[in-house]
Amino acid sequence: MSAPLVSVSYVSTATEPFDDERLAALLSYSRRANHAHELTGMLLYRRGRFFQVLEGPRDAVEHLMDAIRGDDRHTDVRVLLSEDIDERRFTEWTMGYEPISVSPSPAPAGFRDTFDDLESDDDDAIIRAVRELTVWFRARSTSSAALLGSASSR
Repeated sequence: MSAPLVSVSYVSTATEPFDDERLAALLSYSRRANHAHELTGMLLYRRGRFFQVLEGPRDAVEHLMDAIRGDDRHTDVRVLLSEDIDERRFTEWTMGYEPISVSPSPAPAGFRDTFDDLESDDDDAIIRAVRELTVWFRARSTSSAALLGSASSR
């Protein structure tokens, strides 16, 4: 029998901006380390903010979250949702990534162009936002060839 699975969603602020090269290096390292520890998930980065979902065996996820909290590239690490799961949502991705570009024109009404709504004090609103971002990522990733690498390296 395999170890019980947990999913943790969090946001953090980058202490310094990440350009494409720096993000690529972070993703490369994360994918190798996550594969070795049976972790899967997704990462979004926009305007100096990270949103990440990690899933895997509880001990491995907790160990990685401790490392993230101690990583000087992050500040204001805030766990939004931690839950036991029966199956992985990101089975094919050791770390799926989707770049979110910043448009020069204003976003349409109702469009999330920041992670600010994840800073709410309303737990129900946060859970809805986490679920929306997760569904958006999975739908976009399965219909797009924009992800880096093959399924086995994501």
